[in-house]
Amino acid sequence: MLKGWEEPQPAGTYAVETEEELIEGLSFPAYRRVSTTIMRQASRTGAFTQAIPVDPRELAEAQAADGG
Repeated sequence: MLKGWEEPQPAGTYAVETEEELIEGLSFPAYRRVSTTIMRQASRTGAFTQAIPVDPRELAEAQAADGG
């Protein structure tokens, strides 16, 4: 169960999108994470997709607990 989710979600494949921005002023390219979201179908019919913000550390903990 992740924060922002009203109920547990079924097992499956979910798209995770991470937005990053370039940190300027360095002599090498480096990026800072701006946001991470999980995309899911909001209904079983796939009527629309919902983007839910998630803490990347919380997501990693949930995946580890799930064996993924």
